Amino acid sequence: MSKFEKQILEEALKLPPTERAELVENLLASFEFPSRKTIDDLWAQEAESRIDAFERGEIADIPAKEVFAKIENRKR
Repeated sequence: MSKFEKQILEEALKLPPTERAELVENLLASFEFPSRKTIDDLWAQEAESRIDAFERGEIADIPAKEVFAKIENRKR
């Protein structure tokens, strides 16, 4: 990894979790994936499946604030 790449990574790791996630999504979106539509369709199906399971009471909700707090605590 070049010095420049290390610097970018160090700066990116200082971002809050949601901003890092957005950065990752933007970076991944910059690639040309031949099967991107297939992947997007599968993720949409997974999301619908999880929503249905939640509505049936099979999975519980966790506030995003709590999830991100756990992520931040793991970094320390």
